[in-house]
Amino acid sequence: MTTGHDPVFIGIDLGGTTLKGALVSSRGELLRDLRVDSEQQSAERLFQQIIEAVQTLREDKHAGGRAAGIGIGIPGLVNRKTHRIEFMPNLPPLAEIDVTGELARLTGLPVILDNDANSAAYAELQAGAARNRRDVFFITLGTGIGAGLIINGEIYRGAMGFAGEFGHMTIDPEGIECGCGNIGCLETIASGPNIVRRTRERLYRDRTSSLSRLAIPRDREFTAEDIARAAREGDEMAQVMMERTGMFLGIAIAAVINLLNVEMIVMGGGVMEAGDLILKPTTKETRRRAFPPSFNSCEIVIAKLGPSAGMIGAALLARDQAR
Repeated sequence: MTTGHDPVFIGIDLGGTTLKGALVSSRGELLRDLRVDSEQQSAERLFQQIIEAVQTLREDKHAGGRAAGIGIGIPGLVNRKTHRIEFMPNLPPLAEIDVTGELARLTGLPVILDNDANSAAYAELQAGAARNRRDVFFITLGTGIGAGLIINGEIYRGAMGFAGEFGHMTIDPEGIECGCGNIGCLETIASGPNIVRRTRERLYRDRTSSLSRLAIPRDREFTAEDIARAAREGDEMAQVMMERTGMFLGIAIAAVINLLNVEMIVMGGGVMEAGDLILKPTTKETRRRAFPPSFNSCEIVIAKLGPSAGMIGAALLARDQAR
């Protein structure tokens, strides 16, 4: 247990729709968390949300004046040499702001900025499904799709810090345009909003699904979680959508396994609330496409830390930067 003398760390997980923040002990325990809808229009207002979340957590009674560092995970590319955001396709352009420098100046605390999937991967490595593993590929499926690569027990970020953009592997060269500007990225098929988009398109062609009660008469905004729930309750169209999503994920994961020969694939993010409805078809397609020896030496599992992984991992990165 954390004592009243141990340092605590602030973790911010900036998602495409939600900004989540947490106060985390040096052992990875979640002491306090918060969430707000991410600002969608203004980079300045989005940065202000980050500042306010940090201030709220720092002043929380669980912090007790012991906050020792801030970690921020963002859904985009972070230049490891300049410590600045280079590209963030689904949110306002924070690249215009020196997030690390400004936040450090305002708080007087050390700040580390990283990709959100790297943060979540680090949490699963330190305190989750990948504990005691050395070579792991972590996938986060949510508003977007990202990945964190652990090689020899450490995050692999690449030459400039841009490694792990799994969601932007081209899966369908004749598909739709992605937020990154490319055509047919995995993200255009298997992210939460695109599972909904694909399902909605099917519903307008076939209204026999129980999902049509959600989507058509009242034009209700439904989610990937609604689709997963309908699939668990036996809706055939919803089950087909989950299976096809898993198929496309399996195609991409098989390529990763053949390329990297990792010992574990960890699947996290909001879409994985669907559990085995995604995991089973993903594993089936991966088995079909990967080299058998590589597949047989790799375990595919669901993340343990759920939606808290990004916050916890960002905080633990701040902890280990401070050491």
